[in-house]
Amino acid sequence: MTAPNALEVTNLVVNYGIVPAVQNISFSVRKGAITTIVGSNGSGKTTTMKALTGLLAAQSGKVSMYGQDITDLPTDALVKRGLVLVPEGRRLFKAMTVAENLEMGAFQRRDASAIAHDLEKVLTYFPALRAKMRTRASNLSGGQQQMVAVARALMAAPKVLLLDEPTIGLAPAVVDTIAEIIQTIGRNGVDVLLVEQNAEIALEISEDAYIFERGELVMRGTARDLMNSPEVQRAYLGI
Repeated sequence: MTAPNALEVTNLVVNYGIVPAVQNISFSVRKGAITTIVGSNGSGKTTTMKALTGLLAAQSGKVSMYGQDITDLPTDALVKRGLVLVPEGRRLFKAMTVAENLEMGAFQRRDASAIAHDLEKVLTYFPALRAKMRTRASNLSGGQQQMVAVARALMAAPKVLLLDEPTIGLAPAVVDTIAEIIQTIGRNGVDVLLVEQNAEIALEISEDAYIFERGELVMRGTARDLMNSPEVQRAYLGI
């Protein structure tokens, strides 16, 4: 018997007022895989992420997580089930320290020993943060802030991690670091859905890929196949 997908999204429709933002989109995130959604600004990527995590109401559609319907669950219930978002723009608590931001990631948990274990685990992912634990988030570099945003999400003990534009605005060396960490997270048992404008890095680290344009799903396939597609190369890879 085939195991259910980590996420199964069917006929998702999201509008902003009367303006269509996402139009009848269906896609899946396979268990054990990193899946990416690639598209230009305004293609519906962030809208989709917000709808999946209950931050934005969908007009219609169904979302299942490991075979269970989660369509109408509120955000806090989704986090408890293990669906956790790293939002675009990081959205840190800037006046709080790094340690306090990481504590906020675990605010729904009561398993103190497991929380302590996960804190050590995320600091192995992001060793640069260990010396910054008492530093306010506002005083960190952009790359360090992105590390805190991902680490905070991991402190919620996600089963499915959604990352919305995690490399935007970062220096190339930091982009490579974030990409390596995302791959490590995937190898360690967390299913990943990645949204990116940086098609090259997204396709390099993913197994499955979808291309969005103007709120519609226009291409799907393995990341390798899409990376080798002349159409994708012209439109997104500058080749």
